[in-house]
Formats: sequence, structure tokens, C-alpha cells
Amino acid sequence: MSSSHSIKHTLSYFKNPRLLSIFCFGIASGFPWVMIGSAMSGWLKDEGLSRSSIGLFGLIFVAYSINFLWSPLVDRLKIPLLTTWLGQRRSWIFSAQCLVLLSALQLSQLDASSQLNLMALFGLFIAITGATQDIAIDAYRIDILADQDSNAMAAGSAMATAGWWTGYAGLGSIPFILVDQPNWHWPQVYLVLAAIMSVLMLTAIIVTEPKSQREQAHKLIEQNYLQALVQQGNKPLLILLILPLIIGTIFYANIGYPAWPEHIIGKDYRFTAISLFILTLLIIFTRQLAQLNNSQHLTGTNISVDNISVDNIAIATNKLSYRVTAWLLSTMVAPIQEFFQRNGTRLALSILLFIFLFKLGEAYLGRMSIVFYREVGFSNSDIAYYSKMINWAVTIVFSLIGSVFTIRYGILKGLFIGGIAMASSNLLFALMALVGPDKTLFAFTVFVDGFTSAWGSVAFVALLSVLCNKSFTASQYALMASLGTFGRVMLGSYSGIMVDWLDGNWVLFFILTALMVVPSLLFLYAIRKPLTALIEKN
Repeated sequence: MSSSHSIKHTLSYFKNPRLLSIFCFGIASGFPWVMIGSAMSGWLKDEGLSRSSIGLFGLIFVAYSINFLWSPLVDRLKIPLLTTWLGQRRSWIFSAQCLVLLSALQLSQLDASSQLNLMALFGLFIAITGATQDIAIDAYRIDILADQDSNAMAAGSAMATAGWWTGYAGLGSIPFILVDQPNWHWPQVYLVLAAIMSVLMLTAIIVTEPKSQREQAHKLIEQNYLQALVQQGNKPLLILLILPLIIGTIFYANIGYPAWPEHIIGKDYRFTAISLFILTLLIIFTRQLAQLNNSQHLTGTNISVDNISVDNIAIATNKLSYRVTAWLLSTMVAPIQEFFQRNGTRLALSILLFIFLFKLGEAYLGRMSIVFYREVGFSNSDIAYYSKMINWAVTIVFSLIGSVFTIRYGILKGLFIGGIAMASSNLLFALMALVGPDKTLFAFTVFVDGFTSAWGSVAFVALLSVLCNKSFTASQYALMASLGTFGRVMLGSYSGIMVDWLDGNWVLFFILTALMVVPSLLFLYAIRKPLTALIEKN
């Protein structure tokens, strides 16, 4: 990707008809965030919940940050009947959308003042199924463009970003417009949202399933693991024991540390203790991966799916325990092992750390934006027309402009410009907090925020897409994307607490969110050379 591309050549990437299906799936991907994000925040605010409560309610979004835990199943498991009809990717998308629709219908029957627990439960269902839908949609996008170069991935990222914001901001304006009308209430609004979801499900039925050699590659990888199991006995089982332990620990922390032994470790040290425990497990997991790699190298095999050697494989396949263990390893461990093996441990960890840091400031801003608008003095209709509609239009335009820049000058330059612009746009929110409910400033701030989010998102999504191995698109993309979402969701959920800690000082809050972008840009600069080489190689 270089500046030698002419504008005409750059724009030719957008003639690909596959981009239309990517755009439509992007709409479906962004829409569940309306149901459990802006719309639910508005509903809870109208019910009189505090800033801290609304912020913590956003913890249901943690499903998007840990969806990598079940993403390998989307690569391997087939849904009965639906897979035969729709194919692997579309069957998972369609199934997840059906569950989102049913959960939205249940929310439309609830009273927020007396059934808050049920609201959280069905909101969690939407988050889990929406996160699963995202796994399959992202994998579909990468698979459908797998025979194209990284420039096509940048164009696909632009369409996915534009689609996501159409679902989140464009369609997300509808509930705020409706609820400001006479005789309209939030439960009725959720009936409309459910109806919209039913229309979005048509895309999965109409589009074509991408072709892939994924199943054959997985079988070969499974044979490699069978051979390693014969060589090492039950040693690889330790990896499978560590994975559920990590999953259980993350889940335990996210539900509030129930039955925590405060007489051993104080309440204030829970997060530190859990973090050290997970870090220890990850170190053990990494060492086990290294041993497994050595075993595969010694037996003349390799996890690389681009050139798998299966010569002289003599395995006791009649042993059920070996076959089950090999299937689990090839499903749950192989995507992680391949990513670290292909990139090297140091660079792989560096990439994951940058992904975690990049949108942290945006997360803190986004979680409190609706609450901020209402406290400053804007109405639901103002939010609908300015925050949603303007943001939607600006994002679509600058997604395309950002992708053109990314194609001509490279992903890393797009990330640097997007990151600097994101930090700058957060300062405009600080100015809004000083000025008050000025609609002109509101419109300008939303315009700049939409531009920066779109520009940064296109380069960010393009980076993740080109880093994926084609046999593990669902697993590896979800692993990387969930780290970015973890910062946006898990840590961003404490944004309300931060505002309260600052005594409602919104100016200082937005200045701090701007500064949160700086570490990620410094880190990106430090790894720019090996990352550029990796992008060009892919």
C-alpha cells in the first residue's frame, strides 16, 4: 500500500459488488448496540437511575470483549439443518440474529422500574448473541475478500464501518425520535427495534456463502495434534485445563467477585490479585504452547496452515480420548498458537497491547455521552438529530475518505492520524461542558467526533483483518477485536464512577479521555517497522 496508487486506481476497489453485502452486515452488527447501549441508557436515565448505575449497567457489553472465548466454535461447529441451507458463516449469523430479535421482544414487555434485573438479563442475552453475530460477520467479511489484496481489505473495512454506524447511529436515532412523541414509551420503542431486526435478517438469507478450504486445513491440523499427543502423552491436556480456568476467572471478576475471601485478600486488592493470577496462567499457557511447537517441529510437522506437512503420520486414531483432545486443541488452541508462531511471541504481544490501548479514551467518552448530553441540557430529539443523524452521515463519508487515504498511504499512517484526531475531538466535548447547550457547537463537535472515529476505525479494522490467517478468521479476528472492546467495555464501564469521583467535572473528564490516546500512539511508533513488514507480507 503506497502513495503510488492513483485516485482512479484507489477508487476501483469500491467497484467490488461484495462490498454491498459487507455494508448490510455492518448495519446488522451495529444495531444490537442500540438496544443495549444508547436506547437502554436513555430509558434508564428517564427512569431516574444515577450516572454510576447506568455506567455499570454497561458491563453487559463485556460479552463483546470476551467473545474470543467461544469464537473458535464459530469456525468449527455446524448448526444442524441451517449449515446445509445457508453455509457455515451465514447459519451462525442468522441464528444469532434470531436470538437478538426474541430478546428485544422480551424487553418490550418489561417495566424498568420494577423489573430491572430482567432488563439486565435480556440485555445480556442481546450482548452475547450480538457478539456471536459479530464473530461470524467479521469472519464472513475476511473470507469473502480472501482472494483480494490488503487494499481490498481497507475498502471492506470502510464499508463495514459505514454499515456499523448506519445501524448504530442512523437507525439508533429512531428510538429517541419516537420516545419524544406523544403516547410513545420505551417498551413500545423496543417493539419497533425488534421489527427492524427482523428486516436486517434478510441479508443472511440473500447473500452468497464465501468459499473456503478451512475444513480441510482443520483436519490436517488435527492430525498434527494427534501425532504430538502420541509423542507427549497427556502433556498437551494441561493447555486445555488452563483455558477454562482463565475463562472462569475472567467471568468471576466480571460478575463482581462473589464470595471473595476478604479475610485473606482485602477487597481493595481483588483486581490486582485476579490480574496476577490470570497473568500467571497466561505464562504457563505460553510455555505449554512452546513445548507443543517443539514437539511438532521434532516430528516434522508444523501448525502453519499455509504449508502443512503430513508425511509419515502414524497415529492411534482408534483411541477416543486422543481424537477428542486433538479436536479440542485444533479448535481452541490452534488459532492462538498459529498467531504467536507466525508473528513471534514479542511482536504478537506488542500487537495485542496496542489493540487494547488504542480506543480506551473513546470508550470512556462513549459510555457517558448520552448522560452528558442530557445533563448539559439537550433533549432526546436533540440527541437523535445531532448525535445520531449527523454522526451517521459524517461517519459514512469519512469512512470512505479514510479508506482512500489508507489504500494510498498505508494502514499505520491512517492509525496515527486517526489516533491524534480522536484525542483532539475529545477536547471539543470539554468545550461543550464549559459553554452549555449550544446546538451549533454540539453539531460541530459531533461532526469532528464522527470524522475521527470513522478514520481511526477503518485503519484499525483493516489492520486486524490483514493480520488474520484465513483458516482461523473467526477465532483470530475475535481475539484481537475483543481486546480493543475490553478497553471500551470493561474499563469504560467505570466512566460514570470517574465522573462522580471528579464531582461531575465534565471538563476534566474529557481532558483525561484525550490523554488516554497518547500511550497507544507511542507504542505504535515503537513497533512500526516490524508491523509494517508484517502487513506487507500478508
